[in-house]
Amino acid sequence: MTWHPDLYRHWYAVARTGEVGERPLAVTLLDTHIALARAGDGWIALEDRCPHRHVPLSAGCVADGQLRCPYHGWSFDREGRLRHLPGLPAHAPLPGVKVRSFPVVECDGFLWLRPGTEGEPAPPELVRGTDPATRRFQWRTTWKAHVLDAMENFLDPMHTHFVHPGLVRVESRRVAARARFQATSEGFTVDYRGTPKQSGLLYRLFESERTMERAWFAAPGSARLEYRYANGSRILFDLHFSPRDAGSTEVFVGLHVEGRRAPAWAIRLLAWPLLKKVNDQDVRMLELQAGNLARFGRRRGASTPIDVVRPALDRFWSEGRLPAPGECFEVEMML
Repeated sequence: MTWHPDLYRHWYAVARTGEVGERPLAVTLLDTHIALARAGDGWIALEDRCPHRHVPLSAGCVADGQLRCPYHGWSFDREGRLRHLPGLPAHAPLPGVKVRSFPVVECDGFLWLRPGTEGEPAPPELVRGTDPATRRFQWRTTWKAHVLDAMENFLDPMHTHFVHPGLVRVESRRVAARARFQATSEGFTVDYRGTPKQSGLLYRLFESERTMERAWFAAPGSARLEYRYANGSRILFDLHFSPRDAGSTEVFVGLHVEGRRAPAWAIRLLAWPLLKKVNDQDVRMLELQAGNLARFGRRRGASTPIDVVRPALDRFWSEGRLPAPGECFEVEMML
C-alpha cells in the first residue's frame, strides 16, 4: 500500500519500553521493517536489513552499543554508520556503508518512532502531557484491520449498543445526547453531553456520575476517552494506533486514573476481564469488516451526521490533513 507522505512526519508507538532490550525487536510500521534495540543509555532503530547480504538485523544483537548483524558481524551505530567489519585488516579503511536510521524517544511507558527523516519534533502533547505516576495499566495487541477502521471503532460510541450489549450500553436505554466536535492543533475532540450515566455493566461496577465525557484524536494515531466525575476524579483511556500495513494495526493501550483509589492489581483482577471481553468483541467485528472489504474491495461507506469522527479520520489518513482551525459543529443523537 502507498501511504500519504505526510504520515511519515509523525511519531508512532512501536513498543512498550520494557519489552525492548539488547536483543533486537523486529517491528513494522507503515510497511517499513525496523530493528529496534536498547543501546547503552538510549535506543537504536535501523532498517531491518544488513546492507552486506540483506540478513535481518533484528536477528542479531547489541555489542558495544552497536547493532551487530548475525551473519558476518558487521556492526552499526545509532546513526546507521558501519563501525566494525570483522576480518578487515587494521590498516584498511571502513567502507562508507550506512543503514537507514530512525529517531526514537520514550514517553509514557512506550517507545515512539518517527519513520520520516523530517517532521514533528516530538510525539503529540496529548501523550507528553500525561503523568506517568497515574498510569495503572499497559497492554499491547494487534487488530487485523486498517488503522482508519480501528481508530473509528474506538472513538465511535454508536456501535457499543450492538457489539457490547449490556457491557458498555443497552439498546433499550438510549438517551438524547449532543456531540460537539472541536478542532484542535493536534486533531480534534468530541464532547458528549447529556450522558452523566451510562447504561452498561462496566459503568455500574466501576464508575460514578460523570461531569464530562470527551473523545480525543491527536495525529497520527493517538486516541483517548476521557471521563471526569462529580467527585473530582478523572480516567484517561488511551489507545495508540500504529499501522503495520493496510490490513493490521498495532494497538498500545494505557489506562490512567487520577483522584481515586484504583491500585493496578485491582484493575487487573476486577476490570481487566471485562475490558478484555470488550476488546475481543471489537476484534471480531473488525475482522468481519476487513474480510468483507477484501471480498468486495475497499470503498467509502455511507455516512450520516451521527458518524461524527469518521470524516476527519478519513481526511487525515488519506490526505494527511487535519481539521481546519476553528472547525466546530454539534449534532444530536440517541446515545
